[in-house]
Amino acid sequence: MSGNPVMCVTGANRGIGLELARQYLADGWNVIATVRSMDISDELAIVVEAYPNLRIEQLEIGDAESVRALAERLSGQPIDLLINNAGTFGPLPFVENIQKQRFGTVDLDVWSDVLRVNTLGTINVTEALVDNVVASDKKMIVTLSSGAGSIGGSDRTAMAYTTSKAALNKAMTIVARTLQERDVVVAIMCPGYVRTRMGLGGGDVDVDESVAGLRSLISGFTMADSGTFRRYNGDVIPW
Repeated sequence: MSGNPVMCVTGANRGIGLELARQYLADGWNVIATVRSMDISDELAIVVEAYPNLRIEQLEIGDAESVRALAERLSGQPIDLLINNAGTFGPLPFVENIQKQRFGTVDLDVWSDVLRVNTLGTINVTEALVDNVVASDKKMIVTLSSGAGSIGGSDRTAMAYTTSKAALNKAMTIVARTLQERDVVVAIMCPGYVRTRMGLGGGDVDVDESVAGLRSLISGFTMADSGTFRRYNGDVIPW
C-alpha cells in the first residue's frame, strides 16, 4: 500500500461498513475491508472496481481461527485506524425470532452466539491487530456499538443483543485504559438508528449521513476522548 494512512474496517460487505470504506477511500486513505465471505456484494464490487487502494480480506469475527489467520496475513502492516463494525442482531428475520431474546422465552444458544460475535469476537480482533495499530502514525481504534447497550439510556428488551453491546462497551473502556500507555486512542461510537438491512426496515438516519458524522468526530479525537461513548452527531451517551 502507498504512504497514505490505512483504515481497516470489519463487516464491509454492505451498510455502514461499506460506506465507511467508500468515504475513506474517496478521501485518499488506503482501506482494508473485511467480509465474512469473498463472494462479495454487488455494491462492494463497484467500490473494488473504482479504488485500487482497497484490499479485501476474509474474516469471520466470531471464529478465532479466522481472526488468527487475518492477523497473520496483515503481519507488519501498520493500521492507522481500526474500525470494529462487524456484528449481529441474532437470528433473522428479527421479528419472527425476537422471542428468543426476551425474558421468559430466552434461547441460551442464541444469546451465546450473539455474545461470541459482538463481544468476544470484537475484542479478539482488537487484540489480534493491536500491534498493527501501535505501529502506525495515528494509532486509533473505534468500535461501533449501539445505544441499545446503554444501561441508563435504553429500555430495549432484546436481551442477547443489548447485553452483548453493554458488555462490549465495558470491555472497550478497559481496552482504552490499557492502551493509553501505548498512545492508542480507543473510542466507542453509536452510528444512530441507521436505515440498513440490520435496521430491520426502520431507521431515522441515512447511512451516508451517519458515516459522515462518525468520520468528522473521529478526525478530531485525541487521548482525552479515549474510553468515551458518543453518538455519530457528537452526543455523549449515558452508560
